[in-house]
Amino acid sequence: MTVKSSSRPGITTGLAPLSLANTPAFIERQFPVGRLSAETFKERKAVQSQTLTSLGSYWKGRKPLILVRAVLLGALLPATDEPVADLDIFLKLMGMDDASLARRFNGSAAAFARLFPDFAEWVTEVNGLRRNWRDDLSEPDRLGRMAEAFATLPYADRLKHVLRPEECDERELLAPIWSAVNSHLGTTARTLPELVEELGIARFGHRPKVADTFCGGGSIPFEAARIGCDVYASDLNPIACMLTWGAFNIIGASKERRAEIEKAQAEVTAVVDAEITALGIEHDAAGNRAKAYLYCLETRCPRTGWLVPMAPSWVISKSSNTVARLVPDHDQKRYDIEISAGVSAAEMVEAEAGTVRGGRLVHPMNPERSGVEVKTIRGDYRDAAGITRNKLRLWEKLDFIPRPDDILQERLYCVQWIKADSIGKARQQTFFAKADEDDIVRERTVERIVSENIVRWQADGLVPDMPIEPGDNTTQPIRERGWTHWQHLFGARQLLMFAKFREFMDASETPQTALYLEIARRLDNNSRLCRWTSASVNADGKSLNSDRIGQVFSNQALNTMLNYAVRGITYQNEELPKRYPSIAGTTRIKTHSAMAIDESQDVFVTDPPYADAVNYHEITEFFIAWLRKNPPAPFDQWTWDSRRPLAIKGKDEGFRRDMVAAYAAMTRQMPDSGMQVVMFTHQDAGVWADLGAILWAAGLKVTAAWNIVTETESALKEGNYVQGTVCLVLRKRLGQANGRRMEIEAEIEEAVADQLARLTALDDSWHERTSAETLYTDGDLTLAAYAAALQVVTAYSTIDRQPLDRDLYRPLARGETTMLRELVDYAARVANNLLVPEGFPRDMWRDLIAAERFYVRMLDMEAKGAAKVADFQNFAKSFAYGGYTEVMASTAANAAALAGAADLKGRMLGAEGFGATLMRQVLFAIWKTMEGAERDPKRGVTILKADIGADYWTTRQKLILLAGYVAQKTARTRPDESAAAAELTEALKLDRV
Repeated sequence: MTVKSSSRPGITTGLAPLSLANTPAFIERQFPVGRLSAETFKERKAVQSQTLTSLGSYWKGRKPLILVRAVLLGALLPATDEPVADLDIFLKLMGMDDASLARRFNGSAAAFARLFPDFAEWVTEVNGLRRNWRDDLSEPDRLGRMAEAFATLPYADRLKHVLRPEECDERELLAPIWSAVNSHLGTTARTLPELVEELGIARFGHRPKVADTFCGGGSIPFEAARIGCDVYASDLNPIACMLTWGAFNIIGASKERRAEIEKAQAEVTAVVDAEITALGIEHDAAGNRAKAYLYCLETRCPRTGWLVPMAPSWVISKSSNTVARLVPDHDQKRYDIEISAGVSAAEMVEAEAGTVRGGRLVHPMNPERSGVEVKTIRGDYRDAAGITRNKLRLWEKLDFIPRPDDILQERLYCVQWIKADSIGKARQQTFFAKADEDDIVRERTVERIVSENIVRWQADGLVPDMPIEPGDNTTQPIRERGWTHWQHLFGARQLLMFAKFREFMDASETPQTALYLEIARRLDNNSRLCRWTSASVNADGKSLNSDRIGQVFSNQALNTMLNYAVRGITYQNEELPKRYPSIAGTTRIKTHSAMAIDESQDVFVTDPPYADAVNYHEITEFFIAWLRKNPPAPFDQWTWDSRRPLAIKGKDEGFRRDMVAAYAAMTRQMPDSGMQVVMFTHQDAGVWADLGAILWAAGLKVTAAWNIVTETESALKEGNYVQGTVCLVLRKRLGQANGRRMEIEAEIEEAVADQLARLTALDDSWHERTSAETLYTDGDLTLAAYAAALQVVTAYSTIDRQPLDRDLYRPLARGETTMLRELVDYAARVANNLLVPEGFPRDMWRDLIAAERFYVRMLDMEAKGAAKVADFQNFAKSFAYGGYTEVMASTAANAAALAGAADLKGRMLGAEGFGATLMRQVLFAIWKTMEGAERDPKRGVTILKADIGADYWTTRQKLILLAGYVAQKTARTRPDESAAAAELTEALKLDRV
């Protein structure tokens, strides 16, 4: 790469090896957040099909690979004096430009013709059916026309019909781009790793070294290694390190190496299968084999003395209308459990009501239909310290089933059988049956085997002997079941199966490290914490999925079950993806705390714990208890302990001190030309400001911030603020300088104005080029304003001779705020004053209260197609409007929407806040105009006159402008409301005294 001009730096590996050392990075100037949000959302929606999920979906916090790649490339690519060209190159490298989308299309020619009827002429027809692309259409022509067709759709709609970039062959996907890339950058690369190496040499003098000291599920180190960086990954938690190792060495393994791993897994499973078969504990007399065992708790009802099976529902399968029925046995005061298939719809509804409803035990032989509280049966009480305790017996180290006098018993009540003639076939025939006497005999056999071997198994490390240490998450199984050791979370069949799997694995000469991950994956799918889930069906009764056993960590907690399911040995876990992404860079993994980093790295990309983060240091003990003894190399070099005292956790000043120490250590190991990108997802603006102060205290300054929507609708937390991932870009703060508060506020005003002007100009240029796409919503621009403020503030070592972290290490009083929070809020106000919605009078904008500004702004954003809940949440934060959900019709992740006039009706009218605004009165008048068989704007005018009274005539012009604005902005989203608003506007104009 050659130096083209002083304003547009270039790369040359010979003449100027550090020609980019002080050049701003692409991510510091722009980031296509709209397209990236759509891509990350698509990856999230892939759920189990995500590349790294198959290693262990119990780690929930992985960042999407597409986002990680974007951050890494954005940090390495230079920002030149041609921003539109920079963006074009970035999108090409990401496989996100229009031409790449054509290559990512995963349908047939006929499917494309159905999707784009106007382009059907490119497809041949045989007997009236479209079959294939026309023979006279060359591949470049075809791809060019496909790109042209895709460009007519909104970007999110295009993604419905294409593969994710990670699912494509990267060399094929990127093959056509290198001429343009090299021409723009002056490079000579033909692959992404080659380009990354050239960029690294230009910035740092060598291939870029990327580190993640909170590596977690491994997505950041994995993607960095894939694109050719030399990677250093570390985490205090050995399970995180194991998953990261698996990303490199299993997912990133060659096809041949993967075949060896899968062969090893199959061999060990086959050996365990043979022994289980020889024991005769999974087959019945007819040769059928158990696929799943369904257990429930049982307890003695204190009111009636009956032994009652406990379950929230007795529905077993909705696809076959199979239920469990309780049949009273009056002689023994207990219930037989019968299994019935093909029952009526009414019987299915009846079975939905289990024997535990709303925390109360309800059963047929208790005449008191309200039942008995389960906590009464457990004997819950509060001790002198206010801690909830109960009368459950605490299990001992060698226990694995309840004792006869325990309050809570367990019972096998149903078995899902694979028919003998379909065992081993791809499509198995199964049926459900009650647990009969033979099944109980087999249960006793399993229990006897476990009882005879558990002491040896624990000594040899084949099953856990580790106590459960109480904590925020780990106290739950102790309190709710009396379980005190980790093996108590597993039934007798599960202990036997895992002991045998580990025993044969340890004796095997096959790759044991890969099998270690397999054990962890199976543990997540086979314990007493696994829920039985009946298949869901559609309105026609057709099954949409299969009956299945859920995983332990369906969320980030140790949830005890009233009824749970156990997998038989043939119940296979999910397979590894049939993709072989190669690792181009070198990789190293270490187990230590983030603050212990002692090696120089060029770029740190981290996803740190937050103030309300998942307690991985606690819940991963579920796996550590099984894996800590005799691990294979290289795992034997790690510390197999959660090391709770060293984990960065909590939300108080101790948490903030630990975070400062961690990021200060990273800063010390980073060259002056280095960079950090911190990813975090949090809904609390106070935490956002805290993080800014933490990073300032670590010696860093902010150079950019971008918000990417990464949460699917099901993952959204309740709250008022950010639900995407904020990417905070940072550099070292070099030198010492003091700033005066008043002068800094002036600098913020200027920086915010410059930032908004630059991004708006880029947006306009891109919009002219694409004709249909907007790069940045107002929410993105507001966040960019925060970044501009932080960029100004964090460049100073003190403000008014006070350090920016002066309030970081002490608890704040109620209502107290920090200096950084005040300055960020000031930037938001500056941005809000500058970003007057299109078509809204500037003089009126200044007079609106926060809630009214929010509504007016979001009307404009909706009109532009915005539907990301993160946009609404960001503006709620900007306007300090915590109650924004009261004016929302939907808060779905990608389908957020304001409540329109017909949604609001008379709600909130006259109340404080939004209810007292002119906009609310106009919306009510629009609804009155719409009410009835025909629209009548006179009703709306009459309502406004009555509600506003004597001030009506002085405010009429404002009412006209507001009604006209609603009419303009809802034309696409709510056309009926738009028409009514337009008629109300005209009626107001014609109204005379």
